[in-house]
Amino acid sequence: MLNEEVIVRYYSTRDPSHYVDFRTAALTGLAPDGGLYIPEEFPAYRGAVRNSLHTMSFLEIAFETIRPYVQGEIPDSVLQDLVASAYPFTAPIVPVGDRLVLELFHGPTAAFKDFGARFMARAFSYLRRNEDKPLHILVATSGDTGGAVADGFFQVEGISVTVLYPRGRVSPLQERQIAGLGGNIQALAVEGSFDDCQRLVKAAFGDRRLQQKLVLSSANSINVARLIPQAVYYAAGAGRLWGGHYDTDGAATPRLEGKAEEQRVVKKGIPQGSRVIFCVPSGNFGNLTAGLYAMEMGAPIQGFIAATNINKTIPEYLENGVYTPRTSVATISNAMDVGAPSNFERMKAHWSYEALRSRIQGVWVTDEATRETIQEVKKQHGYVLDPHGAVGWRAVDHLLRDKKLRVEEEPLAVLATAHPAKFSEVVEDLVGPVPLPEALQKALERPVLSQVIPADLDALVSVLLK
Repeated sequence: MLNEEVIVRYYSTRDPSHYVDFRTAALTGLAPDGGLYIPEEFPAYRGAVRNSLHTMSFLEIAFETIRPYVQGEIPDSVLQDLVASAYPFTAPIVPVGDRLVLELFHGPTAAFKDFGARFMARAFSYLRRNEDKPLHILVATSGDTGGAVADGFFQVEGISVTVLYPRGRVSPLQERQIAGLGGNIQALAVEGSFDDCQRLVKAAFGDRRLQQKLVLSSANSINVARLIPQAVYYAAGAGRLWGGHYDTDGAATPRLEGKAEEQRVVKKGIPQGSRVIFCVPSGNFGNLTAGLYAMEMGAPIQGFIAATNINKTIPEYLENGVYTPRTSVATISNAMDVGAPSNFERMKAHWSYEALRSRIQGVWVTDEATRETIQEVKKQHGYVLDPHGAVGWRAVDHLLRDKKLRVEEEPLAVLATAHPAKFSEVVEDLVGPVPLPEALQKALERPVLSQVIPADLDALVSVLLK
C-alpha cells in the first residue's frame, strides 16, 4: 500500500514491467497488449481521512478517494471542481427490513454507471484541453453503461462517442437513453450478445485502419478512469455505517407504501465501528472491483457478496478455482448478462485465488427467484427493487438460509444499481406501476436514433470511418 503523496503509476495486467501515468491509462483505455491498466499499488487514505469518513460529505470523500490516483495529472483545485460538477447527487444508504440498500440511482440516468461516466467525461475534457485532434470514445454496453456514458459525454467539446449494444437485449428505456441524444453520440445496435459487442470494441482498438484515422479510448469498466470513481460510494456508505448512521429516503427512493413492516435495522440501530458487507449485483465485475479498491484503501468494509444471475462464471470460480468463460445467456437482469467478465483479468492481477475467496462470497440466482424476490420485498417492506437489486437481495437470502451469513452480527448492504422504473416491463407485471423519476420521464420522450450492424469488425470499422 502506497503513501498517499506518492504518485500512482499504472501497468497492463499482461505486462507488469511497463508503467504509464494516469493520463495515458485513462485516455488509451486498453493497454497496447490488450491488457487492462491497474495501479501498481493501492494508495491508503490518510489517517485523518480514514477516521473522518463518517462525518465527511460525499463530495469530500469523492475528492479524497480519487485524489491519490490522479496526482501529478489533475491539480487539487481542478479535481475539486470536477467532482462538484460530476456529483450534484449522492448515494443514500437506507434501511429496508433486516438490511440496508445502497441506492445508486439518484443520478441523471438512474443507474450506478453515472458515478464513473460523469467523472470520466470531465477528466477526459481536462486531460485533453491542449489537444487539436478529437477523441473518439468506443464503448460496449449490456444496458446501463451506454446510457450513462452517452449522458456523461453529451456535448462535451472535442469528444465523440460510439455505443454498441446488443439489439433486442436492452430495455426500451435503456435504448432511448443510449440512442436518443444524437449530436456527438452515435448508437449501434449489434446483431448479437453483449459479449459480441465487447469483442468488437476490443478488436477495434487493435485495428490498424482505425489507429491510423482515429484517436480511440474506452468508457467501459475496462477503463481505470471509470473504475476509480466508483470506489467513492463504497467508502461513503461504509463510512456512514462505521459512524453508526444511515440515510433517510432520497427523492427517487422507490418505497411505495411507507414502512409496511417495522424496519429491523431502524429498531436495533447500527453499532459504531461496524464494518459493512456489501452485496454487489455483478456482470462485468467492474463495480465489485471498485469496491475492493475502496476496501484496500482503508474504507471500513468487511467483505463482499458477488451476486450474479444464471451467468455464474465467477461464483463457480470462487467455489472451485476454475475459470470457465462462456457465451452469455439472456435474463431479466440484462445488465449482468456477461459470460466472460472483462474485469476478472484485473481481479486476478491484483489478488490470488485465496485472497479473492477471503474477500468475496459468490452466489447465483435464477430469473424465477428474481421475480419472486421483487414481489416479496414489495409486499413485506413496501420497497421496489429492480431485477439486478433483486438478484443481490436473493443472494443474501440464500446465504442466510445456509447459515453462511448473520445480519445480526454486522450491517449488510445490498447495492441497488438501477431504479426499478428502468425495467417497467418486468417490474410492473409483478408489483404494479412504479413512479418514474424526472430524469427517466424525459428520456422516454426521446426517439431511437440507432443503426443496426452485424457482429462483424469490418462492419464496425466501416461505420466508424464514414
